[in-house]
Amino acid sequence: MQDDNKRFVARDRNWHPPAYAPGYKTSVARSPQQALVSMQKPSVSELSGPDFRALRMGPHDNDLLLNFRQDQSQGQGLPQGERIIMFGRVVDQFGKPVPHTLVEMWQANAGGRYRHKNDNYLAPLDPNFGGVGRCLTDDQGWYRFRTIKPGPYPWPNDMNSWRPSHIHVSVMGPSISTRLITQMYFEGDPLIPLCPIVNTLKDPDAVETMIGRLDLARSNPMDCLAYRFDLVVRGELQTFFENQ
Repeated sequence: MQDDNKRFVARDRNWHPPAYAPGYKTSVARSPQQALVSMQKPSVSELSGPDFRALRMGPHDNDLLLNFRQDQSQGQGLPQGERIIMFGRVVDQFGKPVPHTLVEMWQANAGGRYRHKNDNYLAPLDPNFGGVGRCLTDDQGWYRFRTIKPGPYPWPNDMNSWRPSHIHVSVMGPSISTRLITQMYFEGDPLIPLCPIVNTLKDPDAVETMIGRLDLARSNPMDCLAYRFDLVVRGELQTFFENQ
């Protein structure tokens, strides 16, 4: 464990947005009112596990086209919208793959609405789309989901704020201390530079870590486009922590 402590790299808080960002209005009430407490040395529990290799996964946990469909007959009950593949690799800050770690994702449907009781956006729910998925990375740290490209949606930050299309992602990494919660945006989306949440970031390179790139080589012809979204779970080049 001593060697692991030497390799632990604390995240660079100067790269992340401030907790208090008035342009992102809900951050005002959520921001801490007192100074943060610095943990100088991670504990053993923070640097270990959990081990997900024994986690039982369903046959369609990573396939959002199938895991909520109501009509199981051939060719029926599929979600509406643009079919896509989301894939990538989970690595640590030294480029080492993180195998057998849990990757979870959740998203709005093609109309921009979440399957959540508090989402009252006027877009309809899709009866065949649940909007959640999970998988374990393989031996080389790769993960893969099949889903529907989510739609943008308005939110009450100001009179005309819209969230870019995005997919929320949670990945544990090699230990509890490296858990990452972030979002994948889509390459070329014109709403990205207009989003108040994105604009809390001052470093364009940080924004780039949250953009999924079109990868035609991994697309399924006549079926799905593919977007690659790699995740770095700790260190200088880590993917941005949107919730921190």
